[in-house]
Amino acid sequence: MNVKILTDSASDLSSETLHKLNIDCLPLGVTINGKEYEDGKTITPKKVYEMMKNGEAPKTSQVSPQAFRDTFLKYVKEDQPFIYFAFSSELSGTYQTAKMIGEEVKEEYPHAKFEVLDTEAASLGYGLIIMRIAELAEQGKTFEEIVETGKYHAEHMEHIFTVDDLEYLYRGGRVSKTAAFVGSLLRIKPLLHMEDGKLVPLEKIRGAKKVLKRMVEVMKERGTALDQQRIAISHGDDVESAELLAEMIRDEFGTKDIHIDMIGAVIGAHAGPGTIALFFLNEEPV
Repeated sequence: MNVKILTDSASDLSSETLHKLNIDCLPLGVTINGKEYEDGKTITPKKVYEMMKNGEAPKTSQVSPQAFRDTFLKYVKEDQPFIYFAFSSELSGTYQTAKMIGEEVKEEYPHAKFEVLDTEAASLGYGLIIMRIAELAEQGKTFEEIVETGKYHAEHMEHIFTVDDLEYLYRGGRVSKTAAFVGSLLRIKPLLHMEDGKLVPLEKIRGAKKVLKRMVEVMKERGTALDQQRIAISHGDDVESAELLAEMIRDEFGTKDIHIDMIGAVIGAHAGPGTIALFFLNEEPV
């Protein structure tokens, strides 16, 4: 029996990709005007971006304990081995909740074979990890091989991203009100990355065109075998900038496999419309 791969909606994988690779996805929550939605199921990212542009400030919530329990028990009772690689524990309590429920389920079913692991990744950085291990699962690789490869990709996944409007990061507590105000006046584009699962400012760049060029430069500084790996670009309803960045990467590195997708409602609620994010490995792909 092939291993089942579980993810959550912070991986920003489309329903088409999830279906193609037989991945089970648990939705995080989005609350707007007191109404609760399931990310990717009962609300689309595009709708969230439209509402944000109109002044709405969405709130987000982790996957519920009951959702984890129901899903885990479903597979355990079918004797189906599974692996849940979770959204970064530094950005959400989802991993800790899943770990707690997993331990409870293992007490009830000591022989159940499953793991709950932290990717320390987000958006398509997380999505790339899930895609790779789902492909291995489809190929019939062992539980241990899949865990090892997932951990390797999680350890070596780079996240480089910029946001269009610092106001959204301010609302989410990522930057001060003064920084957001000054940044907006000067058209400063912040470049951020991930360190140990946390969002960390990297540089400040003036101008949208310059920031894409700088993203490619950082990719060159950090990436390995960029023509031989699958990379990903996610965007906050700005496919034109995503396609432009992809073309720059093809020209620079000869990369053929570039996965582009829209940033989901939960990540987008914090980053805002116009966000552009780039993901790649800093070591050889396996």
